Amino acid sequence: MGLFHDRTKQENGKSTIPVWFMRQAGRYHDHYQNIKKNSDFMTMCKNPELACEITMGPILEFGFDGAILFSDLLFPLEQLGMGLNYEAGPPQLGYKLETLNDLKKLHLLNSAEEFYSFQNKALLYLKNRLPKNKTLLGFVGAPFTLYAYAVEGSHSGNLISSKKGFYDGRFEGFMDILMPQLEQNLLIQAEGGADALCLFDTAVGELDLPHFKTFVLPHLRKISKKFKSHFPDKKLVYYSKHTNLYYLREIQDDNIDVLGIDWRLNLAGTLNLLGKDYYIQGNLDPSLLHLPFEILKDKWLDLWNSVRENEFLEKWICGLGHGVLPLTPQENVKKSVDLIQTNFIY
Repeated sequence: MGLFHDRTKQENGKSTIPVWFMRQAGRYHDHYQNIKKNSDFMTMCKNPELACEITMGPILEFGFDGAILFSDLLFPLEQLGMGLNYEAGPPQLGYKLETLNDLKKLHLLNSAEEFYSFQNKALLYLKNRLPKNKTLLGFVGAPFTLYAYAVEGSHSGNLISSKKGFYDGRFEGFMDILMPQLEQNLLIQAEGGADALCLFDTAVGELDLPHFKTFVLPHLRKISKKFKSHFPDKKLVYYSKHTNLYYLREIQDDNIDVLGIDWRLNLAGTLNLLGKDYYIQGNLDPSLLHLPFEILKDKWLDLWNSVRENEFLEKWICGLGHGVLPLTPQENVKKSVDLIQTNFIY
């Protein structure tokens, strides 16, 4: 079944809750590790056949209801001439935007159509291979998170330089350069066949609410409006890590269809407050997938019991509060999907 209005109806007229996990195709999975033996991360992302094969792995083995393109959210920084490699493990950029003058170093390596053609081709392959009852998702980094990476070289810590950049011209200067290219990246993935596009904002929870409202939301609304003007029938997902309901209530964007939430938010309360306007994706703590399954099962059932009578249950997409962690027992992933698809019925 799909993630949205095409949910499967049972013989008794009931529907099942759909499920997909962020990073469901990744390091924990034997399928991924077997491919990685003969390749490296950048090659796996940029080779459309390999990206398709990795994306399909958890669909074929675990039966998720949505498939998300295997790729990386930092490619827009590479396209802007910042360099990008994973040779040491974590992503490394060639330089950071430490001063306003550093913006002058930015330059396009190629047109968006040429640069992101590997994502477009991978999605075309996936559209042909993916069962028709599965939802295909693409993704990009949200504007602020890409800015934080460009300034800090990562998305963690206090982001002091990023916050100073709001006031020294770096943020708006970078947005002027990034936004047209990021908008094109979304459109190219949609043209490849993605049914929904995700904007992942993993750094934004470090901001206070006034800065979120003043600096983040205008650009979020700009990119969502642009995307929907081209693809009004495709879904747009916004995931923000470490935020709370005060932040989510301020989004007020009719062009966003889904809000992804992490495990710090109460799922039932979020559905009650926002289910009228958005689908809600989430939100089990991914670290719980490392527990023995008899304990993990209870955690899933506790989540289900907290929302099973909710009036907006049809707006819930079951998943994690962030991505599947390395070394997660893949048997727990399989058993979790089986549990959800067998028991989360309304």
